[in-house]
Amino acid sequence: MIVFIDIVLLTLLVATAISLVRLRNLIATIMLAGIFSLLSACLFMTMDAVDVAFTEAAVGAGLTTVLMLGALVLIGREEKVPGKGSALPLVVVLITGFVLIYGTMDMPYFGSPDAPIHQHLVDRYVEKSGGPDGEVGPPNVVTSVLASYRGYDTMGEVAVIFTAAVSVMLLLGVGFATKREDAS
Repeated sequence: MIVFIDIVLLTLLVATAISLVRLRNLIATIMLAGIFSLLSACLFMTMDAVDVAFTEAAVGAGLTTVLMLGALVLIGREEKVPGKGSALPLVVVLITGFVLIYGTMDMPYFGSPDAPIHQHLVDRYVEKSGGPDGEVGPPNVVTSVLASYRGYDTMGEVAVIFTAAVSVMLLLGVGFATKREDAS
């Protein structure tokens, strides 16, 4: 049954992505991008990655959609069709793609027990985290890894999201329109 759900979700993701590329109406594009994020969150849920699914739903389907709709107020509803294009962006994308693919050649195979991620920390996390005699306070392994061992990483992710939200609000001029009206 899970395989069927995965196939349906992947089919919907592909259909949404194709629709996103073909649309010129920016409101519809923003709504489809929100749907794409929500479908991605559903796919992460089927893979038992609840924390990633929650983040995708909150940031991708929620915050990003609201910020894009706010930006749409400033730029209009229809995409402006560009004039004659340059080959430079295509060349840059192809070179970047080649470098990224080349960089993955030395990576271990997916799920390989010889991968560096499985060599030194996993055993320690399982043995020393959780429970009354563990190094950290949370009772289970997942919570102790996310909240204690990776606490700075989690704090950094929250700081990045906060900085992005503040930057977009500053770019959109949120809060400055009332000050200009008060000054006159």
